[in-house]
Amino acid sequence: MFPIRDDNPSQSVPVVTRAIIAINVVAFLFELSLGPDKNWFLNNWGLVPARLMYASLGALPLQGPVTTVLSSMFLHAGWLHLLGNMWYLWIFGDNVEDRLGRVRFTLFYLAGGGASAMLHVALNPWSEIPTVGASGAIAAVLGAYAVLFPRARVVTLIPIFFFFQIVALPALLVLGLWFVFQFFSGTFALGSTGGGVAWWAHVGGFVFGMIAITMLRRQARRSEAWVED
Repeated sequence: MFPIRDDNPSQSVPVVTRAIIAINVVAFLFELSLGPDKNWFLNNWGLVPARLMYASLGALPLQGPVTTVLSSMFLHAGWLHLLGNMWYLWIFGDNVEDRLGRVRFTLFYLAGGGASAMLHVALNPWSEIPTVGASGAIAAVLGAYAVLFPRARVVTLIPIFFFFQIVALPALLVLGLWFVFQFFSGTFALGSTGGGVAWWAHVGGFVFGMIAITMLRRQARRSEAWVED
């Protein structure tokens, strides 16, 4: 199941969403320019859980490992990793930004990435494998979208054996199935010490997004600053 687009036009230009995509693309092109030094760069600027744990115990300076929580959100391991993440952000980010506003959306995005990173560290505290990618922050955007626009139609490509079907499905169904896949993939991967996908970062980001957007919506309703569709 692969989303192609949503039938949910935003009411404003998604400046922040486009800026985040641009920053990720520029960062990846910079990675490619490093040639054989790319792995060294990702190891130093990606999130390494063990370093963060050592820093929290005072064995390392805290500033460096904490900085990587932010920097890792804008780095990617390959073209498919980058394009997949940016595609989801392009489809779902504009509407969430439209509802939150540019400043709050920026803070929401970064907080979602931070929350997903913390869950990943909590479940893999002594891992020395660097984690990179925007997927945790984007998962928070998906969680927010599922809450805000559950009935929005998402045009989705569905593979059926050797054929492909394009259908418009409710966003809650598309994103709900995405979450279920991440959850069970993460469950089956528990205890694995190798590299791969940080499934629980996706789960953590999605849950954070749902909770945070619900709290923000309630706060906005109380102040009558949130106009519902």
